[in-house]
Amino acid sequence: MHEFKLPDVGEGLTEAEIVSWKVKVGDVVEINDVIVEIETAKSLVELPSPFAGTVLALLVPEGQEVPVGTPIIAIGDPSEATSDGVAPGGAPGSAAPEEMEIDLSNPAASGGGEGESLVGRMKADRGPMRRPRKGSASPATESAAATQMQVQGAFSPGGAQSQAVIEADEPAVPVSAPAGVVASAPEGAALRTLAKPPVRKLARDLGVDLTTVTPTGDGGVVTRDDVQAAAAGGMPERYEDAGRPGVSPMAGAREVREPIKGVRKMMAQAMTDSAFSAPHVTEWVTVDVTRSMEFVAQLRSHRDFRDVKVGPLLLLARACLLAMRRTPTINSYWDDAAQEVVLKGYVNLGIAAATPRGLVVPNVKDADAMSMRELATAVNELTAVAREGRTQPADMAGGTFTITNVGVFGVDAGTPIINPGESAILCFGAVKKQPWVVTDAEGNDELAIRQVTTLALSFDHRHIDGEAGSRFLADVAAVMEDPAHALLL
Repeated sequence: MHEFKLPDVGEGLTEAEIVSWKVKVGDVVEINDVIVEIETAKSLVELPSPFAGTVLALLVPEGQEVPVGTPIIAIGDPSEATSDGVAPGGAPGSAAPEEMEIDLSNPAASGGGEGESLVGRMKADRGPMRRPRKGSASPATESAAATQMQVQGAFSPGGAQSQAVIEADEPAVPVSAPAGVVASAPEGAALRTLAKPPVRKLARDLGVDLTTVTPTGDGGVVTRDDVQAAAAGGMPERYEDAGRPGVSPMAGAREVREPIKGVRKMMAQAMTDSAFSAPHVTEWVTVDVTRSMEFVAQLRSHRDFRDVKVGPLLLLARACLLAMRRTPTINSYWDDAAQEVVLKGYVNLGIAAATPRGLVVPNVKDADAMSMRELATAVNELTAVAREGRTQPADMAGGTFTITNVGVFGVDAGTPIINPGESAILCFGAVKKQPWVVTDAEGNDELAIRQVTTLALSFDHRHIDGEAGSRFLADVAAVMEDPAHALLL
């Protein structure tokens, strides 16, 4: 029997949350089959199995955060499991089951590299695997446990038995038992209220007695909405779309507490470090981008761009890449430890993306070496993966300059915070029709309706002075005002 430990799927990862199990106890898996989805401090990552065999136990429930190196699943031959849920010889003092540590040089370790083998090394220096609690398994208990296992399948994609749904006042962390092993109920406990561990924790935090809550979940399971409603003194309608944009997650509660973890925790720390270490300066310019919008419309009908999404963000990205040729200090960073300014000869262009789990900034590697068509394809793929919350840590590492597009929300502009490891970030505001003074070739002014946007550049004033920042922003604005200006850069 093998235990798979939670690996470090990113540089310096110390912990991760089990988001959803893709397998259940009794499933047969092959090497590289995706078995679990975890959330790190940077992204959602799918982990492939380093072993082939039968799933004997899910050692960590969904929603729980565990340190790197924690065994999360047991895989092996069903005959290795005994009635108490451990392998033969698994008693104290006996040899421990074999464990796998992933070699992260293999792309399959982070969900990529289809068809590649997962390379690892076996270890046998760990103590016995943890056991489920022992107890009598009466017919009534077996029936109740079977009901629990049926209910728990509703909480994960494809009906996977991701974690046990147990009675309300049971304090222990549930562990899925191997096939053929029936979970036992604690002594003196009656199966009154079914709830997932995160819901039980929420109830404790809000002071709600789960035995008094009317469940609305499938199979009589108490949901987060039920607990929040009970805390507010009423039972609201169910919110199937809670958490989606435009849908309130409050569900009638007076207040809701959400844990700060994963991507949101990393974002908060990064923004705090940047804001209080680099002296930010922000400059603004309002630009008539009517010609750019016309050019974007032409690109959309061009044969080379018919199968890719083209928008003003693509043109802005190109303008930034061209403007950096005249102002290379924009594409640099302040190395405080070495007391050096590091100028980059390449551009890893970051595109800030808002996701339900927080802000992420994946970047297009070597964007400066790409054609317009290649850049369009890369940006489309980057943003699509980010919206799905599946950006890999490697895609967010090594950025040199970032664009944040607040215009998609109808916002005019903002004062963005520089991404750590970089020296500048450009905020792209909404493109709106506005009255504008237009000067013709004879120098006559007239009022016209034009498409206008605002660009805001924040930069690190320790080594980028006002002249450099202003020149870069003016060059970007010139290209956005007239795309033909790109020929001069």
